[in-house]
Amino acid sequence: MDSDTITAISTPLGEGGIGIVRLSGKDAFSIVKKVFKTKNKELKSHKLIYGKIVNPEDEKIVDEVLVSFMSAPHTYTRENIVEINCHGGIVPLRKILELCLKQGARMAERGEFTQRAFLNGRIDLTQAEAVMDIIRAKTDAGREIAVSQIEGKLYDKIKDIKEKIVGLLALVEVNLDFPEEDIEEVTVEKIKKSTKEIVAEIEEILETADDGIIFREGLKTTIIGKPNVGKSSLLNALLKEQRAIVTEIPGTTRDILEEVISIRGVPLRVIDTAGIRKTKDVVEKIGVERAEKAVRESDLVLFIVDAKVGIEEEDRTIMEMLKNKKSIFIINKIDLVDSEKVEEIIKKIDERPVIKASFKYGSGLKKLEESILNLVFKGEITPAESILINNSRQKGSLEKAKKNISEALQGIEEEIPLDLITIDLRRGWECLGEITGEALEEGILNKIFSEFCIGK
Repeated sequence: MDSDTITAISTPLGEGGIGIVRLSGKDAFSIVKKVFKTKNKELKSHKLIYGKIVNPEDEKIVDEVLVSFMSAPHTYTRENIVEINCHGGIVPLRKILELCLKQGARMAERGEFTQRAFLNGRIDLTQAEAVMDIIRAKTDAGREIAVSQIEGKLYDKIKDIKEKIVGLLALVEVNLDFPEEDIEEVTVEKIKKSTKEIVAEIEEILETADDGIIFREGLKTTIIGKPNVGKSSLLNALLKEQRAIVTEIPGTTRDILEEVISIRGVPLRVIDTAGIRKTKDVVEKIGVERAEKAVRESDLVLFIVDAKVGIEEEDRTIMEMLKNKKSIFIINKIDLVDSEKVEEIIKKIDERPVIKASFKYGSGLKKLEESILNLVFKGEITPAESILINNSRQKGSLEKAKKNISEALQGIEEEIPLDLITIDLRRGWECLGEITGEALEEGILNKIFSEFCIGK
């Protein structure tokens, strides 16, 4: 990493006011100077300098640009960085990138700029992950959680817990070096008390982890039902736009359609599926199979029935599929029947939330939103500022840390020798290090950064 300089386009390809080509590495300055012509005699660090990008082979002007030279270590990667701000079009961006590659830079891999920032000690792994979380945030709440991680809120908490574990290990070492009876008794009680406090701190972080994951990744929500019950109408109503095709012909939707919506700051990845029914149509049959797969993988299912038709055999088959799933039962088209008919349908439903709706007239949507939040968050949405963990990797490492430290506590209570207790404490310490990236395998690190975009 010390010997090469990387480059990539850091803005989305397409037409725009500005596009950026970024370089990082010890030769970043010398590479850009070969293609950048300016009247400024002094290229000051962290200043925008006007000039032109010129092809050194034929001296033809590629574009007029603003270039910023940023000297290490006060940069994003702690290496020399250059950012070339050109006109935001595919052709000038690719041409400038091509010139930088010809002058000795190599193409950056996914997330390599942020990976260098991590490896050079500028940020920890939670901050690195938060960079992409901000880019991919679907709601303000998701953005706020990511910002708190970039500011080091989670890192500081994990660091504090790790320091407490190190303090415990030091106490054990003192006890082992000076095994006097009165010292041992005091030491054991202090270790026991501190270990309980550490477990409680970890549990407090874990309490909001599931909410954090939902804010980051979105709640996978599948709309299901027989053909022509109003599944696509519900998707359109939630989106407040005509995204899915709606007709009176059963089987119009033949494949799954996924959209992201926000309900009071909570992102939902809503999937509109093909109507589930027995069919000989090959294409529709594939759609039904995909719908069934989406149900199995979803966090929440919105099951719709037609109030006019009532519950039929196919509806009962779907209800059987939903036995162990979080689901909400929606009776649509209530404007076409009397209330007695609706109540008859409700009597046939097992214990689960029921919403009476008419998507045609927009009724029932507000109650549906409330029901979704109540079912998922038990009526209370955790404030974004109190969430520290927001991805499955962090949660898994924290759960392992809790398990190891809890086993250490159990060992203390069972009067196991203290030198054996240290094994569990050290394992817990290492699991916490996985969260911040201080004790993580190279393969896992590479996988995390491979999910980044190339220019970040």
